Amino acid sequence: NLVIFEVEDNGCGMVAEQRERCLEPFYTTKPVGEGTGLGLSIVHSVVKEFNMGFEIVSGIGSGTTVRVEMEGVRG
Repeated sequence: NLVIFEVEDNGCGMVAEQRERCLEPFYTTKPVGEGTGLGLSIVHSVVKEFNMGFEIVSGIGSGTTVRVEMEGVRG
């Protein structure tokens, strides 16, 4: 009874420092006025509130994958 939501991009990926900070509210690598830095922070907060699994895999040149795991799901 496990549901996995996985979102993957083919962007430039993140260095270790960006991966460590990407869940902080208002952290963004975009220019001023082009991003709020809230997306991953909000998703991570909701995931934690419901005791779901959360993982980010990213590397330079390999894009980024965000995975959310929900256990005990019944259809």
